[in-house]
Amino acid sequence: MELLLQLCLSFIQVGMFSVGGGYAAIPLIQDQIVNRHGLMTMAEFSDLITVAEMTPGPISINSSTFVGMRLAGVGGVLLCTFGCILPSFIICFILAHFYYKYRTVGGVQVVLGALRPAVVAMIGSAGLSILLLGLFQSDLFHVSLANLRVVELGIFIASLYILRKFKVSAVLVILGSGVVGTICYLLPGLVNMA
Repeated sequence: MELLLQLCLSFIQVGMFSVGGGYAAIPLIQDQIVNRHGLMTMAEFSDLITVAEMTPGPISINSSTFVGMRLAGVGGVLLCTFGCILPSFIICFILAHFYYKYRTVGGVQVVLGALRPAVVAMIGSAGLSILLLGLFQSDLFHVSLANLRVVELGIFIASLYILRKFKVSAVLVILGSGVVGTICYLLPGLVNMA
């Protein structure tokens, strides 16, 4: 019961402070689940985030659902997802009311314009966290070139190039990356077995 309460409160905080969308929630979830409470290792968290990114739907909700299932089963799913959604629902409900009432006031547009750089910074921070998890299986303060995962680096560079140069669908790049990664990791094992 204590774990369920802790998870719910943690995800209420995540839902309340992940301004800027789902990817902004990833560092907050990592802080709550890995750093503060030690409920998962960084490798476990990285795996769950990878799966959450591949599934349809908002990344913050997917992440909370997967973390809840991993740590506390169906009860964890319900409380983590509820905790993640509740603050956004309440805040959006209140802000929508005030936005439609005062949207023509000049100061509202100034405030929204001032918030954009902070949102971009949070999304950039989440992207950097995901990149470091994928390439080094660590956070920014524990990066070591000795831990560089060469296959993942190659997949990252190739994916970035394909996305930018050829404007290929991100879904196809994700599927292709999965195929390439599987081949790179399974092929040596199959060759050794033969």
